[in-house]
Amino acid sequence: MNSLSTTSDLSVASAVLKNERWRLARSGAAERVTEILREQITGGLFAPGTRLSEESIGEALGVSRNTLREAFRLLGHEGLVVHELNRGVFVRVLTADDVTDLYLLRQIVEGSALELAALRPAVELGQLISIVEQAESAAVDDRWSEVATLDLQFHYELVALAASPRLNQLMQRLLAELRLAFHAMSRSNEFHDPYLVRNRKIVTLLQEKRFDQTTRELRTYLDDAHRQLMLVFAPEPAPPRVPGTKSGSADE
Repeated sequence: MNSLSTTSDLSVASAVLKNERWRLARSGAAERVTEILREQITGGLFAPGTRLSEESIGEALGVSRNTLREAFRLLGHEGLVVHELNRGVFVRVLTADDVTDLYLLRQIVEGSALELAALRPAVELGQLISIVEQAESAAVDDRWSEVATLDLQFHYELVALAASPRLNQLMQRLLAELRLAFHAMSRSNEFHDPYLVRNRKIVTLLQEKRFDQTTRELRTYLDDAHRQLMLVFAPEPAPPRVPGTKSGSADE
């Protein structure tokens, strides 16, 4: 597990969190702290495996330990942190099974949302189009962390076409967990770049009201993304070496 133990790590995290104090002036401090920490976890300030220090975070946000512990409890219910006995609270590290389950849920939620959207008299695509354009611009400038965020927003807005508040809420929590998986991709540009074109294709199909083809495209899209992530979370084991042979060969 990682820990924000170095002076530089602590100072960066503290500075970011202190800038969020104004949000705590509203009612429901625990919910506001949960919202702030959720955004910073999914945004990458606290990477998977990082220990979340009650002392440093509480001091940075100016909240009590009871408020912070309630926020940690809520984040635990969302699957973003884990509590380890006598060690503290850590940002969750996803397993290969977690990733597979997330993509199974994505297939169900996003596919169903498109089917529901197809039944509506009209759908508003302006937000989706805007996100695609912003992502393409960010890619040109090599702002791949922003591309990753916009990709998640794209899929959230895709589900929003169904006009179901509960589906939106479910998708928001699902994508927060998914961002933990994206942090494992060391070459963010190679992972996200092919999906810029595919997001554009999905929007075009929706503009043409070809919902059946959009659903098929989305299912293939999610299968491909899942397969790429599994290369990191569950890499194929190296083939066993034949006894009596050396690691190298004369033909190499």
